[in-house]
Parts: sequence; C-alpha cells; structure tokens
Amino acid sequence: MSDHGHHTCSCCAGPRSGPPMSYGAPAPVAWKDRYAWRRDSELTADQCMIKGKHFFVHGLVEIPVLDSDEVFSWGVWVSLSEPNFARTHDLWEDPAREQEPPYFGWLSTELPVYAESTLNLKTHVRTRAVGRRPLIELEPTEHPLAVEQREGITLARVQELAGLLLGG
Repeated sequence: MSDHGHHTCSCCAGPRSGPPMSYGAPAPVAWKDRYAWRRDSELTADQCMIKGKHFFVHGLVEIPVLDSDEVFSWGVWVSLSEPNFARTHDLWEDPAREQEPPYFGWLSTELPVYAESTLNLKTHVRTRAVGRRPLIELEPTEHPLAVEQREGITLARVQELAGLLLGG
C-alpha cells in the first residue's frame, strides 16, 4: 500500500490499478467486541443486533465518479427499527425483497474523512436484488457526504480519500 497506483480488491482479492473505489466499516460504531459473547447480540457481514434492542444493516452509500464510469462506495451501517429489521431479515433471500419500500434509518458509521460527523445522518435504505447490499440514500442536506452522493466526485477526490485513509 505504499503507493496508491495499485491495491488489492476487497471483493475478489485480485490486484487492481488506481486507488480503491470502496471502503467500509466492519461493524456499527456502537458494536463492542464483548457483545460477541452475549446471546442477545450478533454481528454478521450484513446484519447486527446489539442487546436485542438495537438493529443495523450493512449497506452502500454510492457516489458517482464524474470523470469515470465507476462508482465510489462507502460500506456503512444504518440503524433500523425492530419491525423493519425483522422484515429485512425475513426477506434476505427472497427475490421479492426488491419490491420493498425504502426503510428509514440513521447512519451508524463514522467516516473520519469528513470534518462534520456522519453519525446519525438520516437515510433511506433501499433493498436491492438478493446478493447485493442495500443502497443507502442520504437525506439531501448540506452535509458534505450528502452533497457528494447527490453531485458526484472526481477521480482526484477518490485519490485524496485514498491518501487520507491509507496514510499516503
């Protein structure tokens, strides 16, 4: 990772040229390792429950890259109400899940590259085809993350993010 010209793809583990086009958080900010020992808490790659009271789903904030045909993605966690989490869980492998209306959720991942906190931004969680992470749409505010999702970013910004996140 010394230069941002090449990296290992997090999806297929193959070599890729250019800066990474996605970054993600392994768990919601509220998750603590000690919860793994609790019967009422669980963390998987896609869903999380804490103390039987707090429910989260892993999704993608997708940002168009204006001077590329690629999309930049933040892998984030969003809190859901218990009924919406239960519905998401029940429909996880059901192709009909694409017909679901969006669920309201609070962003539960801190993205440190933004001066303003990203915690508790209002979102809509859009369920996609089985095997694809939900799409996380931010409320159209003036928060820099919401602006980037709405207006897109350049490859230069992708390179800047790589420098900030990979210590370049």
